[in-house]
Amino acid sequence: MIKKLDILVLRSFIGPFIATFFLTLFVLILQFFWLWIDDFVGKGIDVITMLRLVVYLSATLVPLALPLAILLSSIMTFGNLGETFELVAIKSAGIGLLRFMLPLTVVAMLLSALAFLFNNYVIPVANLKMKTLHYDLVNKKPAFDLKEGVFYTTIPDYAIKVSKKENDSILHNVIIYETSTGPQDNIVAAEKGIMRISADKRFLEFTLFNGWRYEERGNRYANNTDFIRLGFKEYKKILDLSSLMLARTSDSTYKDRYEMLSTRQLSRNIDSLQRMLDKFKERDRQDLQGYMGFSKYLDTGWMDVKAPPIKKGKSFIDQLPDSLKMSKTDNAPTAVKLSVVDQSISFANSSKSTIEGPSWDYDGKRKELRLSMMTYHEKITMSIAVLVLFLIGAPLGSIVRKGGIGTPVVFAVIFFVIFFLLNNFGKKFVKEDVLQPAAGMWLATAVLMPIAIFLIIKALNDSQLFNKEFYFRFYRAIKKLVGRNKVAKEQPQVS
Repeated sequence: MIKKLDILVLRSFIGPFIATFFLTLFVLILQFFWLWIDDFVGKGIDVITMLRLVVYLSATLVPLALPLAILLSSIMTFGNLGETFELVAIKSAGIGLLRFMLPLTVVAMLLSALAFLFNNYVIPVANLKMKTLHYDLVNKKPAFDLKEGVFYTTIPDYAIKVSKKENDSILHNVIIYETSTGPQDNIVAAEKGIMRISADKRFLEFTLFNGWRYEERGNRYANNTDFIRLGFKEYKKILDLSSLMLARTSDSTYKDRYEMLSTRQLSRNIDSLQRMLDKFKERDRQDLQGYMGFSKYLDTGWMDVKAPPIKKGKSFIDQLPDSLKMSKTDNAPTAVKLSVVDQSISFANSSKSTIEGPSWDYDGKRKELRLSMMTYHEKITMSIAVLVLFLIGAPLGSIVRKGGIGTPVVFAVIFFVIFFLLNNFGKKFVKEDVLQPAAGMWLATAVLMPIAIFLIIKALNDSQLFNKEFYFRFYRAIKKLVGRNKVAKEQPQVS
């Protein structure tokens, strides 16, 4: 049964949580545009497309914004209640901290479950849409912007230069190079021109006055070509601007990547990759049987002996043991031995070439398996992080007893940076094959959960962990103890 105390805590939490969540999301979106602003500026991207990008980007950033929001809001909630002595009044009424945290613990568990559902079903779709749209925007060519005295070469097969522009439509001394036809670039030069762009921005029309058109016809490798010069008083030239339009990539291009899959799809993908890796091993074993027939005769007494390294400046024969070198008295056995050595070297080279090709494919599949397992565990750990960071923020706020956006923000940033770095380190270690996917993705949770338990114990005992007066008294006691020891050493000892 929900009591008035639970309603008080929930009301104190909802406001800061909503505010910090959207604020955090806004900061993360700004960080993205800060990194990619150079690839978007000057390309004439319409407002609707940018809004679509922001929506997809916001969805992909929710798993990162939600843990930070619940950490900061829980510190602010319990800090405000502690600063106004409401927390003291509640404890004096015989209500413990764990009972006081119960309603928000339930809310954190619900948010953690919702975060998992969001990571599993919404994030793959958002990543797919975000990936394709981001790729299209980055690779989109800049919008048409003809500048004075500079060749404009963004339109394929054309280079355009004007000496002067008036009202962005009247041009002077226009030169247009056509670089796609004929053995030599065709050139159109005019004293004046008028430039218009069609309403759908797909075509660019030049109306040129008083100029010449130069063209060379024929095979560029032949000696006989025709050079044509055409004078005109008015000439129209239409250029296709479709290459500057935003090309939409199909969503199916990236739909099989590990970031675009749910846990069920990832589980199937992991099983199939493991079966493929097992087939690689079996295929290599079969391919090498022709070169390593001796392997079936190996027993428990077999020892792995490495060949000595080959020294530079000497041939292989010179580095053989004396028993294998040619001798004047025993040529036949030595020749047989050298033949065996040559055949062994040939077999070793053949074995190497046999496994070298599939090894690249094997490494690629193994990396894909690691990344798929990493994404599978990441969907779980990012949802568990919501609960873990709440268990850190709630007791931390009750210990600090400071509300507002000052001290809580400092502590929230510190713990979130720890979580963020540990999570990124874990992902990096998994990608570099230093840690197993499970160990790498659960690294942050394994480090932060003991901290959460420690803070809860301190909060239950009304610890003065973050009280500066406590540290001041502790420092004064240490200073007094050191002073007594110093005086005792300076006093003369009586024998």
